Amino acid sequence: MSLQVELEQHRNVLIVRLRGELDHHTADIVRFKMEDAILRGRCDHVVLSLKDLVFMDSSGLGVILGRYKLVKSRGGKMVVCDTQSSVKRLFELSGLFKILSFYDTERSAVASLEVVS
Repeated sequence: MSLQVELEQHRNVLIVRLRGELDHHTADIVRFKMEDAILRGRCDHVVLSLKDLVFMDSSGLGVILGRYKLVKSRGGKMVVCDTQSSVKRLFELSGLFKILSFYDTERSAVASLEVVS
């Protein structure tokens, strides 16, 4: 299975929806698309929607952590929503849940960032 990356701008929030598998084969695609959108766009914050992400390995965690650092260095915030249990477990095991906020829905994630802005 491959990976699809969908990007949507909602005011100053970039919504990134991932579908498929985020692993060492697809990590560079996510890295490039997210960095390009963050650096070119007028987004302060990022919502990472993982409802349709069925698999992620440590390469995926590395991409997410790197984009988190980029967003944070620009004064923004990144949040994660709609994670499947296996992907959420990987976040927990890696300790990323300590620095990223998790929301049940994309709507609640976007609303949390609109309050921050």
